Amino acid sequence: MPLPRLALSVIGDEIGPSLDEMISFAHEHGLKRLDMRTVDGRNLLGMKKEEVIAISRKLEKAGLTVPAFVSPMFKWQAPGKSTAGGKVDFAFDPDSCPAENIADHAMEVAVILGAPHMRIFSYLRYPGFRPADFGRLSKDVGKLHSLAHHFDITLQVENEPVCNIGSIAELANFFATVPWLPMGGDEEIEEIEAEDIREPPQRYVRPLVDIANAWSLGVPPSDSDIATLAPLTTAIHLKDRNLEARRTVPLGDGDVPWPAELERLLSGVKAPEVLASIETHCPQNGREATARSIEGLRRIARDVGVEIV
Repeated sequence: MPLPRLALSVIGDEIGPSLDEMISFAHEHGLKRLDMRTVDGRNLLGMKKEEVIAISRKLEKAGLTVPAFVSPMFKWQAPGKSTAGGKVDFAFDPDSCPAENIADHAMEVAVILGAPHMRIFSYLRYPGFRPADFGRLSKDVGKLHSLAHHFDITLQVENEPVCNIGSIAELANFFATVPWLPMGGDEEIEEIEAEDIREPPQRYVRPLVDIANAWSLGVPPSDSDIATLAPLTTAIHLKDRNLEARRTVPLGDGDVPWPAELERLLSGVKAPEVLASIETHCPQNGREATARSIEGLRRIARDVGVEIV
């Protein structure tokens, strides 16, 4: 049985800060897709609707689609919980959202971009986290889930080291324990007719598998972790690590055994196609490192026998 195709995308700001840089790189390398997170150092979640519309129109004019709004949703301190503090890459202060309700605004951004996926997190790590906490600490989680049903946009929960779900093992435990998020929100959302929800709840909450993040924590995925996550997986993030130097390197240049990891994961995936987003994380030379990562992925895909589209 053939392995699922990989729909190649790149997180735009990993190339450079400006939209023009992102677009020129995409054209240079034959990319059809760009995931969007920040433009000129500003997160789209902190932009007004009109600004996001302008970005979306420019991307459309350039012939590029946006498969994922790489949002920072819930990459902040959980209500009533204290964290260890420290540096958090691409952190977001929910008070800087320009709209009255952040869940409404996040979904509006995804809809404007035409993105079928939205990345979310599990709050910054705090002691005693339990998977069930995630849907209980804020009504925004339930509201966002309700909106995901309504607009047919999948919420992708990423394992991020600074968050409560940091490793692949923690991601697998979350989905084994809480296979979908609670519904909730304001009266308008709660009144969505049953026929508007044509898929079971877990259709709209998926694991965003970041294998390199797990390796960076020193806890590579186990076979049982992958067996839990693979059937639910429709999107992955791709980067590599020099484990001794504790730094991110272009895909294929590091210590993560990507051919074996990719084949193991894709062998259990049920979807015919997986969004494969390069998250370079080499800010010292993002454009060159991203180009090397694309070539690295193509080389790994050839080794494994996976088609890239």
